[in-house]
Amino acid sequence: MTTTERPLALVTGASSGIGYELARQFAQHGFDVVVTAEDAELDTAAESLKEYGGQVMPVRADLTRYDEVERLWTATVAAGRPLDAVAVNAGVGVGGAFARETSLEAELTLIELNVTSSVHLTKRAVAAMAGRGKGKILFTSSVAALTPGPFEAVYAASKAFLHSFAEALRNELKDSGVTVTSLLPGPTDTEFFERAGMEDTRVGSGKKDDPAEVARQGFDALMKGDDKVVAGSFVNKVQGVAGRVTPDTAKAAMHRRMAEPGKGGTSGNDG
Repeated sequence: MTTTERPLALVTGASSGIGYELARQFAQHGFDVVVTAEDAELDTAAESLKEYGGQVMPVRADLTRYDEVERLWTATVAAGRPLDAVAVNAGVGVGGAFARETSLEAELTLIELNVTSSVHLTKRAVAAMAGRGKGKILFTSSVAALTPGPFEAVYAASKAFLHSFAEALRNELKDSGVTVTSLLPGPTDTEFFERAGMEDTRVGSGKKDDPAEVARQGFDALMKGDDKVVAGSFVNKVQGVAGRVTPDTAKAAMHRRMAEPGKGGTSGNDG
């Protein structure tokens, strides 16, 4: 296919981890991709994606800033063709006791990236997609969305927001030709736990899933138009089912055992 014939996808947080692997899924399946992240590794990631034969357009941007989200959208529109799919994946975690260990600045930055920028970018993408009656939107939420998250309280709440937002938008857009899918990974082998300061927790030191497999499951669900997918291992899928019936107090107690600092051992959450 020529550049103008290939569908176009946008992936945020695409320099590493699940975001990079999602971008690779799109590239492998015949999409041109706009990829964004704020770190210098984005250029290396973009270069490696070119091996699949499509156009790769890297846009370095700090999505915690309103003007940077707008700049990303302007760059996407500048590709000169409709956006067929968007993976709203960029996110960050903050681990530790909310009352005494985490900083307010870090928590508010988390909200700006995980929540505010996701709403902002989706607002632009949905308007364009609904206007032409076609498009696919994927949100990277987390199994953490299904439970209260002691010692990563704001992070878990941000992922619950994304999952609820995705489900609500899906219903609003059900007759528009635009589908919305929520990806809920379990513990994934990325830099998430290191960046969140959670390496000394049971979840941070435990077994994790391959981000390539998580991305493959998310991409497949997106292409099929599924409403959600609990990705990763069988254990994650069981946790997803159990989360629907287990009382919140019990889920919070279980999460505390996994995420409390200084309790390194075995098991996991999301990356």
